[in-house]
This record gives sequence, C-alpha cells and structure tokens, in this order.
Amino acid sequence: MTHTLKDLKSGKLIGSKELKLACDLKEFPIEILSLADTLEVLDLSDNQLSELPDSIVQLRNLKIIFFARNNFTSFPSILSKLPVLNMIGFKSNQIETVPDDSFPPNLNWLILTDNKINKLPQSIGHCLQLQKCALAGNLLEELPAEMANCVNLELIRVSANKLKVIPNWLFELPKLSWVAFGGNPVTYKIPIDTTIDLFHWNDFAVQDLLGEGASGFISKANWISKSKDVAIKIFKGAVTSDGLPDDEMGIAIAAGFHENLIQVLGKIKNHPEEKIGLIMKLIEPSYFNLGNPPSLESCTRDVFDENISFNGAELLKITKGIVSVCAQLHHKGINHGDLYAHNILVNKTAECLLGDFGAATFYDINSNVASLIERVEVRAFGCLIEDIFGLVNENEICHELRTKWEKLIISCFVSEVKKRPGFSEILIELDTF
Repeated sequence: MTHTLKDLKSGKLIGSKELKLACDLKEFPIEILSLADTLEVLDLSDNQLSELPDSIVQLRNLKIIFFARNNFTSFPSILSKLPVLNMIGFKSNQIETVPDDSFPPNLNWLILTDNKINKLPQSIGHCLQLQKCALAGNLLEELPAEMANCVNLELIRVSANKLKVIPNWLFELPKLSWVAFGGNPVTYKIPIDTTIDLFHWNDFAVQDLLGEGASGFISKANWISKSKDVAIKIFKGAVTSDGLPDDEMGIAIAAGFHENLIQVLGKIKNHPEEKIGLIMKLIEPSYFNLGNPPSLESCTRDVFDENISFNGAELLKITKGIVSVCAQLHHKGINHGDLYAHNILVNKTAECLLGDFGAATFYDINSNVASLIERVEVRAFGCLIEDIFGLVNENEICHELRTKWEKLIISCFVSEVKKRPGFSEILIELDTF
C-alpha cells in the first residue's frame, strides 16, 4: 500500500517494516529516519528525487530499496554503507555514472534498467552474492572483466545497450541461467526470413484484454474476414527490462511452427497509434500459467500455487515438450532467455506451450560460444524441472525413475558449463524414462 507524507510526519508509521511514498517528493523526507529500528523495505518510486542524504545510513535494517522513475543522474554511492541492503532498483531514471565502490556488500539483485549508463565500475566484481542484474536500455559499450568474479550470477539483462563485444567469460559463469543480450551492435543478425503476412488493423474487432506483459498488451479479437477469434499482441514500443519489442517480434516469427509454441499467424499494419503487433492463435481458456514469477524472497526462482501438483507421466510430458521446443530454438540460433514456468501455459492433460520471447536473442550457431549459450539455457531448464519435480508426489514415481530424474537435474547444474548436455541429448535421454 502507498502511505502518505502526513502519516509519516505524524509518527503514525513508527514500527513499520515497509514504507511506500509517491507524492512528488523533491527531497528525501528526513522523517523516514524515525523508522530506522524496523524499516526493511523502502519504495520511493514515482517522485522527483535526485540525491540521497548521508544520514540514510541510519536505516541499518534496510534490505530493499526502490527509486524507479525519479531524477537521479548519478548512482548514490552512500548505499554501499547499508550493511544488509540486498536489492536496489533505479529503473527509468537519468543515471549516467555509477561511482566506484557504490554497491553494498550483500547485494544480490540490482535493477538499473532504462538509464544512460555508459560504464560500470570494476568494483561490481566484488559483488560475490549478486544473483540478478538488470541493465537493459543503457549505453554500455562493455562489461567489466571483473564481473567474471560474480560466480553466483544467475540472471543478467544487457539487451539494448551499445555492447561491441559479448565477453566469453559471461557464458562460463557457473550459475548463469537466464541471459538476454539482444539489441546491441555486436548482436548476431540471423539469416532467416522473418517476413510474414501483414493484415490491416481494421480487419479485427478487439474484445477482451487477456493480459499485459512487460512488452505489450494481449487481447482477444475477432478476425472479421475469417470469422474466427484470435489473440493480438500490441507492443508498447519502449525498451523493457528484457529488451526491445522489435527483437521479440522477429524472434517469435523466426521460431517457426512447433506444437509447444503459440502459433504466430501474422503481423498488424496500419495501427491507429502506429504500433507494431502480432496476430496469434487464441489459446483455449483451459490453459493456465504453470508457475508465478519470482518473488522478492525467491529472487531468481518461480513460485507455485499450493494446490498445483503433477504425476510422473505429466512431468515427463511437460518436460519432453519444453525440451523439444528448446532444441528447435537453439538449432535455429535462438536463445529464449526467460525459460521459466511462468512463461509456460499448461492444461489438465499436461499439454504445454512456451511463450514470451521478450528476452530472446539470436546468436551465431557457428560461433565458438554457441554450445555454451545453449548450455547456459540448459541450467535454466534444470531449475524449471527441479521446480516441477518438487510438485510430484513421492508415491507417483518409483525409486529407479526418481533417481533418473535427479541425475538429469544434476547434469544440468554442472558448474563447468561445457560439460552439461545439450537439449538434443536431453531429449534422447528422456526417451529412456
């Protein structure tokens, strides 16, 4: 909930663990310091702040801090003095510089999406607990080599920057699982025809909004000339935490047909606001999201509804479907980048559909890091299967088969990336289950 400045100043919020203020603040309210004994989460997004006072170090219990959509031009290095601060968000500010030694010792989640940063400090390599790093939509020309020390890094978004090189060490990090690097000068332009039929916006009668993601809105629509219902995704047009809408559209088309992918039927032309859009097959309402996005506590891992469970046959069916899709994508030089349960739709008969190409990236399958890129995504698959495996009742799988599943998951987590199996190998292995 959003609090008021009046309640803060009156002392009404003393003892609070969380504080959220969005009231056109131009200066950091010093009254926040009165919550120092208890405050753990501070959200001052959607204000006009541009600096922080040194006295913020009094907030010694602060774990999470958000300053999205403010006016910061320099990352406030005073935050490095907060001993238990582990999550920092400065999305959509005007940050150009990040001073050396700006990050607190326990940082594990950093969000600097949509700023103007052209260089990261070498000291980011000291962030040994860093798990999640969102840097899309900046002006970075390189990543500091010292980041190779961030051995706990699992997710990184560096799409839509000015990167001239994607360093090889990135794909050798032992825990890296989810990576998005499209929309950079160095990004590989895949020689696959991504053209598709164009259809006029006026040929569709838009009905219900089905959902909203980081990159756009998906609505149910009636295709008038064909007398059938479809889904239309209209892209917002701005850079997202994952990357660029144009990249997402191109990859969704290039992915091609697969029974476990949501089928793309065409592109929209002549949108009244000149936005781009995809026409897709409408998914039956019997499908539901396999999981929910990570929470602040789980960081990189999805969370699941308490009432969801699967048997051994359903686990195998879902797994084979996803592995088959991933094998096809990587055969075409496409890294999904966001292989998560929350991007998978499933129904009661365990038929599944992988969606959301917002973090996907083309890569050269003949490059010297191609096999590493695939095997980074294999670790994401390992996390996914470990999560679903945890939803299967012990009595549903015999000891021998359970051992096979555990062995497969372990193989996806091997710290030396090149020693993990590829998706085609995993598909062959699953045929023995």
